[in-house]
Amino acid sequence: MQSEFWAWALPCLLAINGLSFIAFGLDKFCAKHGFWRVPEARLLLLAALGGSPAAYLARWLFRHKTRKQPFCRRLNRIAGAQLLLPLIWVLGFT
Repeated sequence: MQSEFWAWALPCLLAINGLSFIAFGLDKFCAKHGFWRVPEARLLLLAALGGSPAAYLARWLFRHKTRKQPFCRRLNRIAGAQLLLPLIWVLGFT
């Protein structure tokens, strides 16, 4: 049962992290060149769907969205929830 879960969950997580990384890179490119930007809500949605590791990597690599406080706070809350929810589930606090 557990291997069946990871058989579909792992490709989904890899795909959403890839999309998240690309979206942050695209937003940085658009910011530098004056093009239409990727909405912050979309970046946060990608992080919330499981792409927060790639979001943090992209922020670090592209030096993008690192000082914008409301965005950083929201991204940190999403990542915190993603760390806490599995822990709560594993420990049986449901």
